[in-house]
Amino acid sequence: MERKATIKRTTGETDITLCIDLDGQGQSNLDTGVPFLTHMLTLFSKHGFFNLDVQANGDTEVDDHHTTEDIGICLGQAFRQALGDKAGIRRYGEATVPMDEALAQVVVDLSDRPHFVLNGSWPSQKVGTFDTELVHEFLWKFALEARINLHVNVPYGQNTHHIIEAIFKALARALDQASVLDPRINGILSTKGTLG
Repeated sequence: MERKATIKRTTGETDITLCIDLDGQGQSNLDTGVPFLTHMLTLFSKHGFFNLDVQANGDTEVDDHHTTEDIGICLGQAFRQALGDKAGIRRYGEATVPMDEALAQVVVDLSDRPHFVLNGSWPSQKVGTFDTELVHEFLWKFALEARINLHVNVPYGQNTHHIIEAIFKALARALDQASVLDPRINGILSTKGTLG
């Protein structure tokens, strides 16, 4: 069974086509219009072994908010759709990733019960031209649309770029771990027989 999905989303602010293959080789083809987000999604694709294609046009002349948020929405929808009925997946995943002086931990439950917690802060408000508060916006919208429980902990770090990079790498590894098909699992990994 192919675990792939394509999402098209067009609003008055953005026009996005996003395709994901959960069982890929970490290949990406990205044109987001937001260079820092492109960098983070490249890392996400590579370290999660997800093939990811994103073509986005947004009102970046205003700022990067709408494009970043809407790509998070599309990625969440695509991830959920690609998972299908979630039968046989491990469901839970955890990864802790260092990036020089920074450390990030991401824990996920592909539960159909969306929730997002971020413990950490950014030393600076921008990385280049990118507003770092948009990382929260992206992750929250991704968790909501993917219908996952996502916890992000940043115990320490001084360089904002390093912190965010560690988060995206840890997110990718945790999602890869949680979405893996395990032959020992018969149906849904839940004592109540369903998720949500």
